[in-house]
Amino acid sequence: MRNIYKVLRFATLVRNKRIRLLGIWIMHTLGKRYIGIFLDPVLACNFRCRICYFSDEEKRKNYRGIFRFEEIELIAKALFGRALKLQIGCGAEPTLHKDLIKIIVLGKQYKIPYISLTTNGNLLTREQISDAAGAGLNEITLSTHGLTEKTYEYLMTNGRFDLFKQTLQHVKEVKAQYPAFKLRINYTINNRNMDEVGGLWNVIGNEVDILQIRPIQKIGNSEYADFDMTRIYNRYDSVLAPVAAECKRRKITCLIPVKEHILALKSDEMQDDGMESETYCYVSPRGCWKDDFDYRTETFESYARRHRLGSRLFAGIFAGSSTKKVDVSRKMNYSIK
Repeated sequence: MRNIYKVLRFATLVRNKRIRLLGIWIMHTLGKRYIGIFLDPVLACNFRCRICYFSDEEKRKNYRGIFRFEEIELIAKALFGRALKLQIGCGAEPTLHKDLIKIIVLGKQYKIPYISLTTNGNLLTREQISDAAGAGLNEITLSTHGLTEKTYEYLMTNGRFDLFKQTLQHVKEVKAQYPAFKLRINYTINNRNMDEVGGLWNVIGNEVDILQIRPIQKIGNSEYADFDMTRIYNRYDSVLAPVAAECKRRKITCLIPVKEHILALKSDEMQDDGMESETYCYVSPRGCWKDDFDYRTETFESYARRHRLGSRLFAGIFAGSSTKKVDVSRKMNYSIK
């Protein structure tokens, strides 16, 4: 856990692209783990959240697919040996996959240091959460777009606020059984739910280990269409800053956007920070990592040799200006409090 957050803190603080690439090149050359695998084992969701592409009927028709466990085993053989982190659930609901616990076990068989599960939590039972923690799940991330029943069930169509609170209670009980098991809350903030974030503690209590506040972004033709960041920016100091301060008081890790980056999120021209393209590995039934990578016939190592990845990383260290600052990235837009 500490090593994971050392890496995150380094990634947040170091703004020089050359230094970032140097670190990645060293890890690559030494055969160390440095990629994050973001796995969607099934492309489906039990919710139709208004801020998500699953609220778009046309998108749902084309956005589908499921891995057989045998396929996930091949992916593990190809990539898991270089994974620093495995996140199960990225753009869909992973608890719909029947082999969820087996995927966690598989990750631990390949000695992945940190495995997390991102879910809306409505389908989970206490037994499943306990089994997941027992299998080696390090962290569960519960996504929410509201902290009152009215807002939660409006924005998270098909979701039930009572089930969300029930899952929180289950997690609390499992954390007592597995003290190292972490709870992260992923709160997607928008103009409708912003005023509720201050009431976080009334709903979640002291069980949360990590709070991630993520500003809304346009992903597909979602039903919700208010992406204006102006009000969030203007009320940052009165609404978001006190939450970050309270997290610090309670010794909770708070991942929150830098105020100056809030308005930049609406820009379509987002810069690659030098780590994202080299460390981010998305895997779903629609594709695995790179367009020309076939997990059935090759591995990370064979692909790296074929594309001379080490040499390309080394060359990237000396490309461009050594003093250029990293601009805002959609995936790396947080300060760690």
